[in-house]
Amino acid sequence: MTEKEQLHSLAVSFLKQLEQSGEEFVFQHQRRVETPPAEPADPGKDGEQTGETLREFARRISGCTRCRLHQSRTNFVFGAGDPDADLMFVGEGPGLAEDRQGLPFVGASGKLLTKIIASIGFSRSEIFIGNMVKCRPPENRDPLPDEIAACEEYLKTQISMIKPRVIITLGRFSAAYFHGREAPMRELRGVVVDFNGVKVVSTYHPAALLRNSSYKRGTWEDMLLARKIYDEQGGRPSSGEVYRLKKS
Repeated sequence: MTEKEQLHSLAVSFLKQLEQSGEEFVFQHQRRVETPPAEPADPGKDGEQTGETLREFARRISGCTRCRLHQSRTNFVFGAGDPDADLMFVGEGPGLAEDRQGLPFVGASGKLLTKIIASIGFSRSEIFIGNMVKCRPPENRDPLPDEIAACEEYLKTQISMIKPRVIITLGRFSAAYFHGREAPMRELRGVVVDFNGVKVVSTYHPAALLRNSSYKRGTWEDMLLARKIYDEQGGRPSSGEVYRLKKS
């Protein structure tokens, strides 16, 4: 199966879950723009101040001991994806599977996130996924304020290096950080904010969707909003197609 076929299959899988609750969908082919192969990235772009690439930055901070979370971690989970991505996802923190593999969103939540990403035309290789904290909180508890603060500089540096056009936050802790206030997700959804020149859209964490399927409709609406803003901001065309809800 080709990457395009896999992308299509994942998107269909996610949307079939929504259809089971009575939603109707229409498949819309995204207009393709033929572009020549990208030139190799300039290493200096990733570290305008330090001269580092994103990979070098990840290697340098991987032994971090700024907060208590390093004491119980198996792996430092820096993030993964395209270092020049125009779309970036920010979750809350690694879980058990992520801690073991050293990669973000690889457990059950990660599988669902892959389907959600595919539903708006992207593969995981086209975007970048990170978290508020880079080490797993014990027993998957919520990250504490001082732990988030300890990792804040790392997250800001990632954003500065990657230079995404749109950020999608996953879950209430990352939403609260980018919105600058704590509030229920129902109040932060649909509110587009600017974070140092980057547009931010917030939605539910995939783990919340696994616990409560009623959030899937809202998540789908959030993803369509994010894709709309992404296109308005001049984001690069995605490799896959976009699904859209039928208008009632």
